Amino acid sequence: MTFSRRAAALSRTLAATAMGTCLIAGCGALPGGSEGSEGIVTVMTFAPEDTKATNMPGMTGMAKAYERWVNSKGGINGHKLRVLTCNEKNTPSGAADCARKAVAEKAVAVVGSYSQHGRAFMAPLEAEGIPFIGGYGVSSEEFQSPLSYPVNGGQSVLIAGAGHQLSRTCTQVALVRPDTLAGDTLPVLLNAGLRANKMADAADIRAAEDSADFGPQAREALAHTSGTGKEKEKEKEKGCVTAVLGERTETFFDAFRRTDAQRKKPQISSVLGSVSQALVDRTGGKESPFEGAYLTSWYPVAADPLWEPMRKVVSEFAFGDDNVDPDDSGAQTTWIAYTVLSEILGRLGDGEPVTGRAVKRALNEAEPVSTGGLTPNLSWRYQDMRAVAGFPRIVNGRVTFQIVQAGRLVAQPGEQSQDMTPTLVTAPPMA
Repeated sequence: MTFSRRAAALSRTLAATAMGTCLIAGCGALPGGSEGSEGIVTVMTFAPEDTKATNMPGMTGMAKAYERWVNSKGGINGHKLRVLTCNEKNTPSGAADCARKAVAEKAVAVVGSYSQHGRAFMAPLEAEGIPFIGGYGVSSEEFQSPLSYPVNGGQSVLIAGAGHQLSRTCTQVALVRPDTLAGDTLPVLLNAGLRANKMADAADIRAAEDSADFGPQAREALAHTSGTGKEKEKEKEKGCVTAVLGERTETFFDAFRRTDAQRKKPQISSVLGSVSQALVDRTGGKESPFEGAYLTSWYPVAADPLWEPMRKVVSEFAFGDDNVDPDDSGAQTTWIAYTVLSEILGRLGDGEPVTGRAVKRALNEAEPVSTGGLTPNLSWRYQDMRAVAGFPRIVNGRVTFQIVQAGRLVAQPGEQSQDMTPTLVTAPPMA
């Protein structure tokens, strides 16, 4: 027994000495990173799936397709990419669980994800120094946290852009939106776009985001935009209804059409993410009730040749995953976010451990990153931030204006892309 105890003690001493030597020599990676002896870099993409409200499975599907594609080329800067996915469940607890999983798995970044519960997921990421790259932009924390690196202007620029778009056509506007914390910002932003063109504020109509009956909201919206005889004499005589309800947008407009028995047909509008090419196709294409609808987006129309590299990856590496639609704004955002990640990882020094803090430092110091023309060049240095109250992390305020014509989302004639940052600067501050 005495010999056994001495052997065990000697074994522990040798093991400790070997470990110390390995750490000094730089074997593997230090705690807090995801790069091991095999050079694997771990990241996460999360989004809600199988919920009664908004679902974005195309984002996680796009992330896995990107993983397969980039690893088929040898990885990123010599590192194999490992993409974890997580169902955010459209709940605060689900968002927090995904963030904690990213921490536990030593992810160096969360990339191209969707959640309206920013407070729930940002706190665990901030505690571990894990950057959040290219979120969808529905939570205010994505534009406030110093560890968030947005690739678009989020819902804020879309809604402000919708106000600009509708002010060219409408005499009255009604907004139907979720009765949620994130939804509370939408009327302020829409009104900022309307006021910039000397339009009256929109009617604010709230709805439960997972409702199956939008009849009351449809009747209220129609009553608010029907107009009067005197207004019909004006040159601009059309009422407009815009709905931003995620997947429930289709349900609302179905109720709205049934409510409009007198066929007054106000102009309808929404934003990309609530209405998509897939929705137009599914509801009849050229005969779709969304024919003629106005839409705002962050990116060029889906038919633009700039999307061809993404389409090729989806075709060859999505492996029949029907959730990955190259026309979908969630998948497009994920593609752009991973483009940024690849560029940033490629700028790290040879032999530099790939950790969350290393990625964050590279993002903070990097010269502008190109996304192949899909966005303006992106940079998150202090001097690149915009002076937008409540949204200090916005570095890209561009929106594009689209319309559904002959069953396709196309660029709206006569409307060029526009930076909505000046409009947001004039908006009242939001908590």
